[in-house]
Amino acid sequence: MTVRVLIADDQRLVREGLATMLGLLDGIEVVGLAVDGHDAVRQAAATDPDVVLMDLGMPSLDGLGAIERLVADGSRARIVVLTTFADDESVFRALRSGARGFLTKNAGAHEIRQAILIVAAGEAQLDPSVQRRVIETFAARPAPPRPDPAPPAETPEDGLTARQVEVLTEICHGRSNAEIARRLFISEVTVKTHVNHLLAKTGQRDRAALVAHAFRTGRVRLP
Repeated sequence: MTVRVLIADDQRLVREGLATMLGLLDGIEVVGLAVDGHDAVRQAAATDPDVVLMDLGMPSLDGLGAIERLVADGSRARIVVLTTFADDESVFRALRSGARGFLTKNAGAHEIRQAILIVAAGEAQLDPSVQRRVIETFAARPAPPRPDPAPPAETPEDGLTARQVEVLTEICHGRSNAEIARRLFISEVTVKTHVNHLLAKTGQRDRAALVAHAFRTGRVRLP
């Protein structure tokens, strides 16, 4: 399967360099180069890409605004942010707006390709430093108070097995399926099955949302 990618970056050298690099990688086809957020929205409607590789700091309409427009327009394209801006406000606004990947421009060709393929497959991929900040932010929040009376009505996470909780904890540590498989002595296929069950039982759409949910509900607490 070939993943069709639209690149949005206001710097000609960057977008053409990315296009050249991605054009040499298996499984990726560059379908357009956008010069700002408005152009990205227009070209996404015209070319229907699988993934938009989006810079944040662009004139006219920035990347964050473009992500919000694409989501509002019902675009099926999944967004991978590739930017020099990795401050907390940009990270969290991008994720809240609908980005499913977030990389800094220090990322190499392998990391960019991996993020594109993973996000195209419906999962999330964050730069390790970004994922660590997301985890730290949610870990720093106090757990929701427990009601004094009897236990509340059954919640989505009540059906998790002990093994699924172990997998959820590993995900919250930022580990990949391969790393989880090695640590828990199970196959990657089994890990993927557990992840799918976790998403279904908690009602979350991807790993990033699953991490946020785990910390928000107090289901996982890191030391």
